[in-house]
Amino acid sequence: MEWWQFFSILIGGLIVLMLIGMPVAFAFLTVNTVFAFFMWGGLGGLDGVIRGTFDSITKFSLLPLPLFILMGEAMYNSGLVQKLIDALDKLLGRMPGRLGLLALGAGTLLSTLTGASMASTAMLGSTLVPEMEKRGYQKPMSLGPILGSGGLAIMIPPSALAVLFGAIGEMSIGRLLIAIILPGILMAFLYAAYIVIRCWLQPEIAPPYDVDAIPLAEKLLALIKYVLPLGVIVFLVVGVIFVGIATPTEAAATGCLGTFLLAAAYRSLTWDMVRKSFRNAFKITIMMLMIIAAATVFSQIMAFSGATAGLVMFTVGLSLPPMLIIVAIMLVLIFLGMFMGVVPIMMITVPMFLPVITELGFDPLWFAVIFLLNMEMSTTSPPFGLSLFVMKSVAPPDTTMASIYRAALPFLYLDVVAIALIIAFPALALWLPNIMY
Repeated sequence: MEWWQFFSILIGGLIVLMLIGMPVAFAFLTVNTVFAFFMWGGLGGLDGVIRGTFDSITKFSLLPLPLFILMGEAMYNSGLVQKLIDALDKLLGRMPGRLGLLALGAGTLLSTLTGASMASTAMLGSTLVPEMEKRGYQKPMSLGPILGSGGLAIMIPPSALAVLFGAIGEMSIGRLLIAIILPGILMAFLYAAYIVIRCWLQPEIAPPYDVDAIPLAEKLLALIKYVLPLGVIVFLVVGVIFVGIATPTEAAATGCLGTFLLAAAYRSLTWDMVRKSFRNAFKITIMMLMIIAAATVFSQIMAFSGATAGLVMFTVGLSLPPMLIIVAIMLVLIFLGMFMGVVPIMMITVPMFLPVITELGFDPLWFAVIFLLNMEMSTTSPPFGLSLFVMKSVAPPDTTMASIYRAALPFLYLDVVAIALIIAFPALALWLPNIMY
């Protein structure tokens, strides 16, 4: 059987199983089992699947994943997130699109602290959208900044999807977590500039309102009491990796410890909070480990069948400029993001595209950054981006899906600008990893 025939059957089987509603991990497990049975000699092939599954999820490098998830759950269940939003509200003065900037700032910090885009969108959507609309904000400015900032969880460490990409692509998770910092900051800057400029040009979409004067002493107290301690948590996660004090696993552990100690300092550390945090973290971790195991065995089957090598040789043999191939890959990812979730896209495409990128001579770390940015776009890409439906579930009842789509589009355009800048200036993704300890 030719490589392209095997490739078509493999991918086609996956798509059919997911279309009939089978969970992603089980769809991959089914395909892996069937093809391993026929390709690797019956029961011996199933033994290979079991060994591959065991090896894929018993790597020390995967330990940051459950720890990052636990840290995010502890942030939410202890109420630290709401304290942060209240502090930011006091620190912001009177400026165009004030509540939009508050949503963006809170979303960026939540992304840095939790790495959970869906939870960030849900929390900010339920707390800020009603207040913004009460102040006269129109849908593009009440919904858009929250949708944009929620996706930053993928692009600012600790990012569970960055850990997942590193595990599937077998690359340094520490370097990848550091590499996404500058692109994440760039995206936040582009979002903030858009909010200020549009609200200045069209003040009717975000009418200014009177803000109670807050004494400087109260602002400093909020900064010291609620913002700076969370800055320490950021250093415990990102800073210790950058300066070489700790590995990603150790950094995740110090971040978890710091989060629980901070919750205790704010008198929010209760048995109910701990139990809820661990229970939710266990559920998410088990799902992610099943996905990693399925994706690893899937990539092994792809390699064994010759589909990976055939795809690489076909792509390289197209005689197209390498950068044009990169653009084509980005367009494919954006298209898939309109109809599929982030994790299925990663599981299907990373084993296919990463060997192509390596063969073309591009830095896999640079590609990982723009790939993750594409995944950030997919969470808010119409018609089926998950963040869009999360927003619909928490927004006021008169909010339509059409209005959510229109609010998300400007931020998707800004994401395209960010991708173009990273492609044109690879140092945006590679400078920090190259100077880290």
